[in-house]
Amino acid sequence: MRKITLAAVVTLLAAPLAAQTSPQITNDLTVTVTPQQYRICNDRPARPTWMDEVHPREAYKALTLMRLYELRSWETIKETGDCGCDVRFPSWDAASAEYEERFATSTQAEHTQARLAIRNEQNQIARDVQDICEAQGNW
Repeated sequence: MRKITLAAVVTLLAAPLAAQTSPQITNDLTVTVTPQQYRICNDRPARPTWMDEVHPREAYKALTLMRLYELRSWETIKETGDCGCDVRFPSWDAASAEYEERFATSTQAEHTQARLAIRNEQNQIARDVQDICEAQGNW
């Protein structure tokens, strides 16, 4: 009898705690998606639409464009010594045009080699770019 009474008391005492921590259930199906917030430079230009719609088997194409975009912005930062948001995150137009000219018809293997070469170029200027951007509070 004591065990049953003790179990009942523990259950009754735990019920209010469980009610406080359980998630609220609603019938509201409204999607509340807030825009992406970044630590720096929230007014970044939108990526080309095709990058978000690319078939997963062709995701390597979007990765190549992203690498190229970042490299070109880093090169500009190093050349100008300016790491403002408009320099760090420029329009995608120039990188997209260069991508179309150089890589649009490349094979997946060629994209892989291109990304490795782009990454090597980035690694050569990374320290300088980081120093410039840290000094300006944009890293």
